[in-house]
Amino acid sequence: MPYIKKEDRNKFNAMLLECFQIETIGELNYVITSIINRVFSQTEQDYAQLNAVIGMLENVKLEFYRRKVTPYEDIKIKQNGDVT
Repeated sequence: MPYIKKEDRNKFNAMLLECFQIETIGELNYVITSIINRVFSQTEQDYAQLNAVIGMLENVKLEFYRRKVTPYEDIKIKQNGDVT
């Protein structure tokens, strides 16, 4: 995960809370897609840049899995037992 300076983080967190009141996964998908499209419509695109976006999205997926899904799975293993 690309960690950024706290002052930058605070700026983006405030903006996200103010701008987005996301209620569904579809809305989240729309917002993420719109941000990516807007950022990359302002620059000339080449394969390396497009590939970098795919890599960034993959890293976001992996970070979400590591921080949110894995702890959830650990709780469920304790509750229900592990798959054997």
